[in-house]
Amino acid sequence: MINSVTKIINYLTGKPKILFLIDSLGALLTAFFLFIVLRNFNEYFGMPKTILIYLSGIAACFCIYSTCCFFFLTKYWTPFINGISVANLLYCIVTMALLIFYYPQLTVIGTTYFLLEITIISGIVYLELNVARRIKKSRIDDRY
Repeated sequence: MINSVTKIINYLTGKPKILFLIDSLGALLTAFFLFIVLRNFNEYFGMPKTILIYLSGIAACFCIYSTCCFFFLTKYWTPFINGISVANLLYCIVTMALLIFYYPQLTVIGTTYFLLEITIISGIVYLELNVARRIKKSRIDDRY
């Protein structure tokens, strides 16, 4: 498994645009699930609708950011990769805090959804930080 992760990091180091594409699609999927699915079937998840709206708005902003990076960046990747990775990490921290705060009213499905989301996003953050570090180390960017 470690070998597979290393291969993915090596691949994305050579094609950082793909990392932004993955991030933007993930953020779009998160925004969709939070705003459409979880909000409309709230009784099965338990998170308040206003919280779901705010979280989906944040995910939509991340989607826009990563999409713009995908289409418009041609170099100087590391600050932008670091930016979205820090934003994703903060999103995970906020989501964990909300999970703890609203735990009494969350269902098992709701708790499972948010823990799975945190796990997936944390994995993406790990990839992003390692790719940014390798890009900077190999001097693929012209300036940092």
